[in-house]
Amino acid sequence: MDAIRQLAARRFPRATVVSCERLGDDERPGDATTKGSGYGIPVKVVLREPDGGEHAVVFHTARADDFGHDRRADRAAQMLLAFDTYPHLPQHVPALDVGVITQDGQLRSIADADEVYLLTGWAEGELYAQDLRRIAVEGTRPRDLHRLDALTDYLVQLHTRHHGRLAVYDRAVRDLVGSGEGIFGMIDGFGDDVPGAPPQRLRRIEERCVAWRWRLRGREPRVARVHGDFHPFNILFSGDAELALLDASRGGMGEPADDVTALAINFVFFALDVPGAWSRGLGTLWHRLWSRYLNATSDHEMLEVVAPWLAWRALVIANPRWYPNLTTSGRHHLLSWIERTLDASGFDPRSADGLAP
Repeated sequence: MDAIRQLAARRFPRATVVSCERLGDDERPGDATTKGSGYGIPVKVVLREPDGGEHAVVFHTARADDFGHDRRADRAAQMLLAFDTYPHLPQHVPALDVGVITQDGQLRSIADADEVYLLTGWAEGELYAQDLRRIAVEGTRPRDLHRLDALTDYLVQLHTRHHGRLAVYDRAVRDLVGSGEGIFGMIDGFGDDVPGAPPQRLRRIEERCVAWRWRLRGREPRVARVHGDFHPFNILFSGDAELALLDASRGGMGEPADDVTALAINFVFFALDVPGAWSRGLGTLWHRLWSRYLNATSDHEMLEVVAPWLAWRALVIANPRWYPNLTTSGRHHLLSWIERTLDASGFDPRSADGLAP
């Protein structure tokens, strides 16, 4: 409470703090309408002005929970959204300040901030996408197999299971289907006149994916550490097979199939519009990834759950907002494959053979 009193003193320097009281207890405990949970525990702060008048403010923090607030970034977004929204709603209590709680318990305002920023280190290397472009035209070299094995072995080591975080899996599935970066968002990003992807077709794909959300119930013990965006434009290689990664996403935990499909589908993608690319080596890398990963992890259950994750990645590739140069034929073949995959009882990696010319 001392930090709250200090904040109030800075914000209202002429006032005196009279009291601080935790709020949140329901006034009708035991009633059928009793509220059992909230998103935080607010504190009411009563202030007395020099003229003797009193008024109150409320200090809010956000509670970590399984309703999309499990990450610190979620809770920060919740507070920033409230600060930006309250002033625009008639009769709403005003938003007076927004800030952070430091590690030593101090409260610092960021109310006058416009945007947040991130500073990262630099990694030397060449994007793995460049390897795939070369392989599509020239075929594989021995180093390409070493790099594929390095990527696969990295995922095997990365995907440590976290059995105590079962609700995180539900969050990952919910984000997969319903988030702006997930299936709903990707489909919303298509125009109504995208060749090979008319709205009726996308609607049917979306409906299949919603059904898959329910088919994934009970798979919560699969939750594992993940990268979250493990595709060739986030992978750098230097030397023979020394890798560095960029842009880990989605909280670092979820379904291992997310990472496997994010990488694997690019072997299909880079072959779709290049005749012979699949047989020149991209098909070899596709099958080598699946067989090496499944043999190392014994996670054959992945083949039972992979379909919607593969569909999501395919919808990204098929969306001209992201990849405007994919041909209509390539888009049609990609979506047809996804439709068959979503309808199947299990995934067979051999189903990708024959997609590319």
